[in-house]
Amino acid sequence: MDPTSLKTVEIKVFLPAKDFEISKRFYEEIGFTKRSEGGGVAYFCVDHCSFLLQDFYNQEMAENLMMHLLVEDVHAWHKILKSKNIEDKFQVKLTNPEEQPWKMIDFILSDPSGVLWRIGQNI
Repeated sequence: MDPTSLKTVEIKVFLPAKDFEISKRFYEEIGFTKRSEGGGVAYFCVDHCSFLLQDFYNQEMAENLMMHLLVEDVHAWHKILKSKNIEDKFQVKLTNPEEQPWKMIDFILSDPSGVLWRIGQNI
């Protein structure tokens, strides 16, 4: 087999949305851009990071799904989310940045469906 035929372009996860409209607003508010939408799926990205939000919800799946977003400045991300009052606006959890034993500073942000995001920076 020709190894050049095995080149990859992108990998994305499908995230569940308990309320598709609220989840779309949430992701746009935290800094993602909605590039397309159709058939109950919306494509979101920021820089070279992307995912697909789906108009589908399973509580067990959502509450056991964790995303990791590696950023250059974790404190800047946290400050922006705090200034936008994301916690109260969407009734989600946002923790403070914390140094982790795995050589990273990160914080936790949950989305309106219960998906947990770890937003972090290598140290």
